[in-house]
Formats: sequence, C-alpha cells, structure tokens
Amino acid sequence: MSAETVPAPTRSYSYLGPRGTFTERALAQVPEAIGQTWRPVQNLGEALDDVITGRSDAAMIAIENSIDGGVSVAQDALATVPGLRVIGEYLVPVSFDLVARRGTRLEDVRVVNAHPVAYAQSREMLDRTLSGHGHIPSASNVAAAADLLLNDHAQAAVAPPGITEHYDLEILERDIGSNKNAVTRFLLVSTTTAIPPRTGADKTSLIAELPDNAPGSLLNLLEQFATRGVNMSMIESRPVGDELGRYRFIIDAEGHILDERVAEALLGLRRTSEKLTFLGSFPAADRTHIEVDPRFGDPVFTEAREWLRHILTGGTPAP
Repeated sequence: MSAETVPAPTRSYSYLGPRGTFTERALAQVPEAIGQTWRPVQNLGEALDDVITGRSDAAMIAIENSIDGGVSVAQDALATVPGLRVIGEYLVPVSFDLVARRGTRLEDVRVVNAHPVAYAQSREMLDRTLSGHGHIPSASNVAAAADLLLNDHAQAAVAPPGITEHYDLEILERDIGSNKNAVTRFLLVSTTTAIPPRTGADKTSLIAELPDNAPGSLLNLLEQFATRGVNMSMIESRPVGDELGRYRFIIDAEGHILDERVAEALLGLRRTSEKLTFLGSFPAADRTHIEVDPRFGDPVFTEAREWLRHILTGGTPAP
C-alpha cells in the first residue's frame, strides 16, 4: 500500500454521556471531531483521565453556565490535573423539557429525576406546577431521562430537547427553564502543547494563586492586566484546599499569548505568583474581534524593546 493511500489515524474524543447530552452537542461543533470516535463517559474525572492516559485525544467538558456561574468541579480539575491544555471553546444554548414514561399524566408526577443544575434552572416551573414534588439528583440530563425506563423511583425527568429521539418517552411540558437565554460554555481539553494560531478573537485561560494573603495581593494580580490593556472576561476564586483563606483564581483574558500585551501580562503574573498555570490560548466561541487600544498594540511593545536595546548597545535611541 502506497503512502498516499494510508488512511489517517482515527482520533478519539470523550464527552459526558450518554448520547443526547449538551456536551455531545458541544462536541458536534468541532469540525475535526466529525467522523471520528466519540467516547461517552460517566463523569468529568473519567473524561480527563481518558485524555491523560491517551485513551482519547481530547475531551469536551462544561466549564461555565450563564445562570449558575463556573462549574467548580471542572475548575478544580483544571487546577490540579497536570498536563492539560484548552484548545477550543464552544457555546450551547440550554433549554429543558419535562418528560415521562408513556401514559403518565402531569398530575401523576410526585418525584422528578434531574441533574442538579437542570433542576435549579427549572425549579420555578416545577414548584408552580408540581407543588410538593420530590427531586432525585442524576449524573447527567440524559441519565435523568434514561433512569425512568430502568426503575419507577420517579415519574418524570428534566431532560434536554430531542431526548425522545433516543428514549421511548413522551413530553409533558416543553421549555421549562426559567431563563430562556441560558447558555453553557464548554472547553475542549487535550494534552497537546501546540497552541492554536491567533485569530484576533481569542481567549487565554490561566490559573493563578496569590503568594500570600497580604493586603494588596489581589490588586497586584489585577494590575498586571489593567496596566497592559488586557480585559478579563472571567475571574473566579476557588479555595486551594490546604488551609482556610487560601484561594486560586481562574482567569479568562481577552487575547492570545502571542499578543504582546498578553505575553507581558503573563510575565508580570509569573513574577508575582510562583504557581501560575497556563491553560491555553484559543479562538473565542463567539468569534468577536477584540478591539485593542492603540496604546497597547504590538507595535508599542516592539518599539519599547528596540528603544531599550539601543541604550544597552551604546546607540542613540529614537526620541
């Protein structure tokens, strides 16, 4: 067989299963994943273990919801599992249906299966319609529906739209979420050290720990971005866990590590925080071009370095 006819190796992607989850919808947005092997897993830990051990080339994980904020278990995993890099970001609109076994009436429902996040987002409707109902937490939105066919502990489930294409269930109520604009943000995580090229609509994710709890430590961290014109689209604190009062910060900054202003900000952070983890630079999901103040454009940093080089080499710098 000639080299030209050797098929490309199959790549594998892990995602929170079973089929029909929002995570699967996020993975469907990855062009290079189409036609490859998709591996449904039970939880975040299994997905990341697949990546670390090489069972999968990448994993899709939920990192943030527009209603409930950051997914703490995912943020903590990115901070503590070494060798992970973010290579992509994807957004999935979130809505929910109330589903049940065939023949079930709304007035028959006493207990509802639901993932805790889905339950929180649909609680308003459930309390109004099913006063006094009980809740059984599920590992995923699809698992909540699938469990209805395995046991009779609950009469209904909160599940993503389209679930009846995969399971023999019927819809009792559609679009029961309290926020019609809810969106979940997902990250594609790998172990590759190759950084996607900059597009002008990028994000850089990192995790920084404050060196101490002294006054001004957080301000010093924030100033590394502010003084270089780098906007932070997200900053959240998580406890380090070794003692009370110690925190790490999960940060999304607008821009790419190849942007001079971002690189300079990271150098400043490294000088002030020995525990700085670079998670990756990647295209932002919304592809919105970043408008950079001319004072912080690449040419300004380049000119400043040239000015200093002239001085150090005995030349006369431009005024």
